[in-house]
Amino acid sequence: MADWPYSTAAWRRLRSAKLAADPLCEPCSRRGNVIVATVVDHRQAIASGGEPFPDLSGLMSMCPSCHATKTNALDNPHAFGKRRGLAFKGCDLSGLPIDPDHPALGGYTPSQDDRTPSEDRLGTLANT
Repeated sequence: MADWPYSTAAWRRLRSAKLAADPLCEPCSRRGNVIVATVVDHRQAIASGGEPFPDLSGLMSMCPSCHATKTNALDNPHAFGKRRGLAFKGCDLSGLPIDPDHPALGGYTPSQDDRTPSEDRLGTLANT
């Protein structure tokens, strides 16, 4: 974790406010699990253009496990491809995907630039 903005008093206040407003892990809650959140995550990483000190809606309360999963899926520069997979796998109690970026919820869909060569070949084969 980088020092800035996490070492600032402004971040500590923002983090405390988010955990007070949403004390449970948000992804776990969508699955029907009650897990206390100890981590506050930027919904859009600062490195990807996210605000360092966003409104509370720009943050997510998480347990360490969900935070590690999200970070590895979306923010890891060493991950395969540019943005691979979903941050949160699974469905909520109503059967909807818990990941807000899931294509079924109108979220992220890979563009032509995000495809690997094998995905391009599969797309070509499907169109023939």
